[in-house]
Amino acid sequence: MRPVPRFTTLRTLVAGLAAVITVVIASGCAFLILDGAGTPGVSIGEGDTGAGDTGKEDTGEGDTAGQGPAAALVPDPTLPSNSPVIGGPGVQVTPPRLMAISPSPVSSRTLRKIAALRHVQKVAATDGGTVRISGNGLQLLAVDPAQFRSWTPRPVAEHPEVWSALARNEFVADGATIKRLGMVLGAEYQLDGGPRLRVAASASLGLPGVDGLISKDLGRRLGFASGVVVLVHGDSGKLDEHRVERLLGPKAQVVTVGPTRADPKPPPAARQALVGRPESYLELYQRAATLCPGLSWTVLAAIGQVESGHGRNNGPSSAGALGPMQFMPSTWKSYGVDGDGDGQADIWSAYDAVPAAAKYLCANGAGLGGEKLRKSVWFYNHSWAYVNRVLSLATAYARTYS
Repeated sequence: MRPVPRFTTLRTLVAGLAAVITVVIASGCAFLILDGAGTPGVSIGEGDTGAGDTGKEDTGEGDTAGQGPAAALVPDPTLPSNSPVIGGPGVQVTPPRLMAISPSPVSSRTLRKIAALRHVQKVAATDGGTVRISGNGLQLLAVDPAQFRSWTPRPVAEHPEVWSALARNEFVADGATIKRLGMVLGAEYQLDGGPRLRVAASASLGLPGVDGLISKDLGRRLGFASGVVVLVHGDSGKLDEHRVERLLGPKAQVVTVGPTRADPKPPPAARQALVGRPESYLELYQRAATLCPGLSWTVLAAIGQVESGHGRNNGPSSAGALGPMQFMPSTWKSYGVDGDGDGQADIWSAYDAVPAAAKYLCANGAGLGGEKLRKSVWFYNHSWAYVNRVLSLATAYARTYS
């Protein structure tokens, strides 16, 4: 049987999944799991035991741009003046609030009319279709990774392996689909009447009735319908889905995605800031070191320079480490802190990542000095060459900024 290049009735598909997925998106949750053939340690919630690129040999990754290992032993002269960085790798996430399935390709003119509606901020159309595996129908979107990335939940958008899998014409399955069909990550599955597809990753996409993603090119080869799935981003709870439906025609199916209430979230409760928001990296390292009695700020500064050049290269690294102090997401779950008191423990914010690094080092004995300090740095990155490099740079910092 050939893959069927169409979506079945959306309301039939949505009935069981919409409520669950809406709750997931409303709470801001998403998960990402990669199979063992992907980049080592990149899965969110799993990975190496260290904070940084644990277990890899010392390669100079994370040095100030353009410098090699030897140059990295020179303390950064801009430390007292450079402001700590906040924010991720620049992916502006705009999750869909409405999703529509049209029986025919949606014209650019219609998309412009939808974009002109009140409270609409962004509109996009992508390809969609149905394939079958052992008789089980899967509703898939065929997407251009560069254009579709911002429509996914942030943990998915920020992880490169999902988008690399699509570029390789592999299958990214929704987590609910993996569970429902008992799929195995890394395995290949024969499409009924079509090619074999490798399930390279699983991600919570948060799109009702959508079982996964494939590349636009692969969708074209499978005969998917072009431009029949419309995504609309705008003010939550204020979009008029009936007007969108009228513009798309009587046979179009439109559903709400994500939170439906327009009420803003209450501000986070006031919290005591661990380090606040100092104006320079020098002061930030100095304040963070006080969280671990006996730990010199120079060790934090050395790790910050080796790992990211003090926020100049925040990753993701080849091992999946993120942010200015290059934490593995799994380690961040245990050691991430809200350093500036804004109510969030943000792996991408230096104000949170630097005190988290102090906490992690302290938990491994860094405040005791000597061999305990060396071992704590080894836990940060399982390489004795890395340890020697960091501590040599820390000594250089002490001489420069004494």
